[in-house]
This record gives sequence, C-alpha cells and structure tokens, in this order.
Amino acid sequence: MCQPFIRNYQYNVIRQQAESVLRATRSVGDPKILDSVRYGAQLKATELFPDLTDKGKALLESVTELRTADECHAYVQALEPYLVPFPPITGGQIRKLFPKNKKLKIPDLSGIDFRYITYLSWTDISTGKMFIVYHNGEQFLGLEGRFTATNKKSYCFACNRYEELVLFSGVAKKRPAQASSDYYKSVGHYVCADGRACNNNITAIASLEKFIHSVLGRV
Repeated sequence: MCQPFIRNYQYNVIRQQAESVLRATRSVGDPKILDSVRYGAQLKATELFPDLTDKGKALLESVTELRTADECHAYVQALEPYLVPFPPITGGQIRKLFPKNKKLKIPDLSGIDFRYITYLSWTDISTGKMFIVYHNGEQFLGLEGRFTATNKKSYCFACNRYEELVLFSGVAKKRPAQASSDYYKSVGHYVCADGRACNNNITAIASLEKFIHSVLGRV
C-alpha cells in the first residue's frame, strides 16, 4: 500500500466522479458517450495529483471500470486507507487560536472523523459567534466572526453547493498602511450552516483560502 495522499476535498472529487460514471452507466446508451464520461472522470481524478505513484495512478484510473452500485461503493471504500486526515488538534491548541475569547466553547473533537475534514467550523448560539479552524500545511489558522442565520438555501462560497447557509462576518486583521487608529473592516461570506455537509461537499480550497486571507491577511 502506498502512503496516504488524498485530502478530503480531493476525495470528494473522486467520489463524485465515481458516482457520475455510475449514473452514466445506468442512463447512457451510446458507448462513445459512456466512454467519454468514464475517461473524463479518470482525468478529473488523476489531474488532482501531479506526482502520482504508479500504484496511486492505477487506483484512481480504475474509476473507468465501475459498472454497478456495489462496485462504486467498493471503489470509494478502497480510497479510505489513502486519506490524509486533518492534522490532530487539541482543545488547548484551539483555545490558543482565539486567545481573546476566554469562554470559548470547544466542539466535541472525539466525535469527529478527521479523515473527512477540510476545515473545522462550529457555532456558539449563546454569543452568536462562528469559528473556523484551517490548517495551511504548516500551521493552524483560526477565524472568529459573527454569524447570522439566513433561513434559506443558496450556494455556499466554500463548497459551491446548494445548502442552508449562514452569513459569517469576520473583522479583517490586515490594515492599510495609512489607516487611522479606529480603522475597521468587516469581511463576510455565506457559508454552510452545517460544517459536516460543507466538508462532505467541498471539492476545492481556493475560495476558502481566499476568504481566510481576506480576514487574516495570510493563509
């Protein structure tokens, strides 16, 4: 077995491509169109990883061989040993990311399967706050902001899926060079109310990292 190399958002891409192959197998009668769907799925899966090993390449390319729901399920399950989990984090580490919040409520980390996490998020209803924790490959980054329920569905900026959203508003840490002492800038975006759903849907990290940069001035 090769080393884990698939991050959660990449796993979501591959899983969705496997599902697209299964749908095409069930609904497309033209063999040429079906082949196009299969090899398109293979390309989208393999192009996520510019430095694939031969074994990793063979694993991903086998998406073209799926014919039944059982095969699709087995294929997705076979990816799980290769998942790179969200780096281990403790409650103490999370508290250090939000030093000004002395009454910070920490989510139950024991109940989270970190293989399927691209970022952590949770809300504190009592304070109207939302928290996001992301790992940029070197360190953890924490975002704290107000959240406002929208009570409607639309497209999340992070996963681009149609879900129940909240408006997350964070205070930008980066200040213009000539800013006055009372300079204030709020940066907001609509994000999934349910972080688990967002992590299950997310297939790219560019929008998430761009937002983090707009709030923290770095990513």
